[in-house]
Amino acid sequence: MTDPTRDAPLSASGRAAGRDDATPADPSPGGASASAAPVAVHRMAQAAHEAVDRLEQALGTGSERMMDWQQEYGELARDQVRASPLAAVGIAFGVGLIVSRLFIR
Repeated sequence: MTDPTRDAPLSASGRAAGRDDATPADPSPGGASASAAPVAVHRMAQAAHEAVDRLEQALGTGSERMMDWQQEYGELARDQVRASPLAAVGIAFGVGLIVSRLFIR
């Protein structure tokens, strides 16, 4: 017994006439999509790298600003404590009392 679709002539799409199975029309290994994949991966990697660079720059600027504020307000606090040490101790005690009451409840 012979299979009538095995000896059938090929259609324009490369499939045998009368066959409904989906066979690829591009017989080359990988086809066009395989060459586009590395390009897409490269573009995505480049975009991710640029985003990381922008984030790093923003964080660097923010951390410099925070260090400047820390120095400025640290010096201001030291000057205030040197000017009136008893008031600084009283304020620290009051803030400590309030914070402890908040965390106990």
